[in-house]
Amino acid sequence: MGRLSTPDLEHMYSDILKGLSVHFDSLLITDILETARRFPRLQLGYALNRNQMTSKTWLVDSLYQTSQGRLGRVCVLGGWYGVLGALLLHDHRFDIERIESVDIDPSCEEVALSLNRSHVDDGRFVFRFADMHEIDYVPADYDLIVNTSCEHLGDLPAWYAKVPEGTLLVMQSNNYFGIEGHVNCVNSLAEFKAQVPLAEELFAGELALKKYTRYMVIGRR
Repeated sequence: MGRLSTPDLEHMYSDILKGLSVHFDSLLITDILETARRFPRLQLGYALNRNQMTSKTWLVDSLYQTSQGRLGRVCVLGGWYGVLGALLLHDHRFDIERIESVDIDPSCEEVALSLNRSHVDDGRFVFRFADMHEIDYVPADYDLIVNTSCEHLGDLPAWYAKVPEGTLLVMQSNNYFGIEGHVNCVNSLAEFKAQVPLAEELFAGELALKKYTRYMVIGRR
């Protein structure tokens, strides 16, 4: 048989994802398929690649172990296309009132809302265009703040100082030096922990991935 044409390939991929959505009873896969159709961006593939999904799955499982699923009002900083928000909202282990996905790039909004279509109409997922350094976190009264973009922050301590004491935090960084925008990579978990000294540490670990290691801490500010 000859090679499939581009339309045939797209039809095949669509059939595969539709079949998986039925097998896993997952609206997330359906939302991903529709989003890929509407926004055929290379960056969307990056947001859903193996390293990204492995890191986010590690975060979700570790967060459940430390929180027992009671999250309430969640803020995801550097939320990009809203993948982490989708993983959390589709995970029935969690009790989530609302997730606010924040990104400084306004072009992320339409993709994030599409990827989280299942939870936009009921108000459980919202996108916010903002700079995390300029948010007033006190009146926002988040139960949980997630920042997986610590390697992108030139002044991580300045952002950290804005977070109210006692707030539950999940933070990730890495040692992936040499990448554009990675202005604050660290060489070890100990170095990362020194940048964000928690009052109460609930979890600290590292995950070896292809080309780099990701570091994560969970605890209270």
